[in-house]
Amino acid sequence: MEFYFKLIICITIPEEPFYLGREIAKVMGHQEMLWLERPSRRFTEKPDDLITALHLKPTDLVADIGAGTGYLSFPMANLVEQVFAVDVQPEMLGAIDFLAEENQVKNITTILATETDPKLPINAIDLALMVDAYHEFSSPREMMENLVKSLKPDGRVVLVEYRRENPLIPIKALHKMTRRQVEKEMAAIGLLPEEIIETLPQQHLMIFQKTNSN
Repeated sequence: MEFYFKLIICITIPEEPFYLGREIAKVMGHQEMLWLERPSRRFTEKPDDLITALHLKPTDLVADIGAGTGYLSFPMANLVEQVFAVDVQPEMLGAIDFLAEENQVKNITTILATETDPKLPINAIDLALMVDAYHEFSSPREMMENLVKSLKPDGRVVLVEYRRENPLIPIKALHKMTRRQVEKEMAAIGLLPEEIIETLPQQHLMIFQKTNSN
């Protein structure tokens, strides 16, 4: 008597991660770091206008979260006491360290973060800036909860994200966010909007403040 066995192989395709109804985008790899330094960025993002809108003070300690190549870390370093350039990719931080040494910039400290913790000093940061970075956090709630711990009592969190409300902005939808979605996710960790600035060509500039519950 012959027996036949049927082998059934089930393949499970992992679902993309979601947070509060939003699909989380994948992190842009360090192999694409030249994209962060593209000349057109001066026109499409107006980084000088962005930094001006932050009203930075010479005594400020600023965290550039998802700093990449330091595109914004370096100009901010000219205005503040200290910049903490934070990233999860050591290759990005290596580029910042190289440029800081080459240009003799002494007040930028690079920090290798994890996906859940920016590894910043507690109660020390005046302003934490995330430019086109927050939407790629794989663990946004945990990361932001730890980030809030690093803020001074009057510390601010600034998110800059391409406007998902505008379908004509030539950025993939996963790499854009609506203002409503950002406000919902910040409210979930007790951050309330202080100011919303819509003068950048393609991005929301949203400033949030700690509350008494943080």
